[in-house]
Amino acid sequence: MANPILVVTPRLTQPVEARIEREYEARRKTDGTSFTRNELLAASEGADALLITPFDRLDEDFFRTVSATVKVISTYSAGTDHIDMRGAALRNIAIGSTPAEVTDATADIAMLLLLGASRRAFEAQELVRRGDWTLQSAGALLGWQITGKTLGILGMGRIGQAVARRAQGFGMKVHYSNPHRLPAETAGDAVFHADPLDLLKVSQFLSLNAPETPGTHHFLNAKTISLLPQGAIVVNTSRGGLVRDEDLIAALKIGRIAAAGLDVYEGEPNLNPAYIGLKNTFLLPHIGSATIESRTNMGMAALDRIDAVLHRE
Repeated sequence: MANPILVVTPRLTQPVEARIEREYEARRKTDGTSFTRNELLAASEGADALLITPFDRLDEDFFRTVSATVKVISTYSAGTDHIDMRGAALRNIAIGSTPAEVTDATADIAMLLLLGASRRAFEAQELVRRGDWTLQSAGALLGWQITGKTLGILGMGRIGQAVARRAQGFGMKVHYSNPHRLPAETAGDAVFHADPLDLLKVSQFLSLNAPETPGTHHFLNAKTISLLPQGAIVVNTSRGGLVRDEDLIAALKIGRIAAAGLDVYEGEPNLNPAYIGLKNTFLLPHIGSATIESRTNMGMAALDRIDAVLHRE
């Protein structure tokens, strides 16, 4: 019996690539470039499944056009906001994702951003790399200590909870807002705010860990920024669309927000260029899940989702 035909858009770790080679007939680009929309549709003709990334935007029109042979699409990501789920349902195409596999790696990056932003790590690295490091210049880089400060977490799912555990290890006080209060045995000492606007008022540090939905799109904007304590620090490892870039940039320029640590951006990889010119931004290129362990687990889980659909027929 022939192996299923799988269209693959990402480059994966060696164990995942070996599994694909054993179990599938893979279709992928070999020149190192990404599929265009039309190329992805063409590659999907006669295919059984697709393995994609968040950079592959599958809208309603994609699902109207994609080959009738495609039974399942698995995304190499925790979120599915790049996929028109209604369009997939209308075509009876199953959608898989990998939320559990990114938890620890992404929470680690949230703490890296929090520390990098609060301790002015970008400016400090610039001094060293430019050869401008003197006792006087280094002494001017006074940052903000996180011990004893209040961290507000918007979205207390798997990643939010993992961020909370790490922050508590640094002696931070954790407050959170979530659609539902967590059980006491899960929340521990974390303080619940039913209204996320109340959370902002106490958040000396704010970590965005909520999914992007119509209700959270541009959650952080001029109005909500005004509720944060003066000189608050913002971290985002969730989705760039939670932030209205122009408003955060304006607040960073005047010091209303002391610093920001960002791993995700609206419209990425084309982030707002004004971020790059700011000294008080600590910027990463969406590497929240970028560890060998996490990416291998994600790839294996994505294939498991595909297998579960193909093998039940």
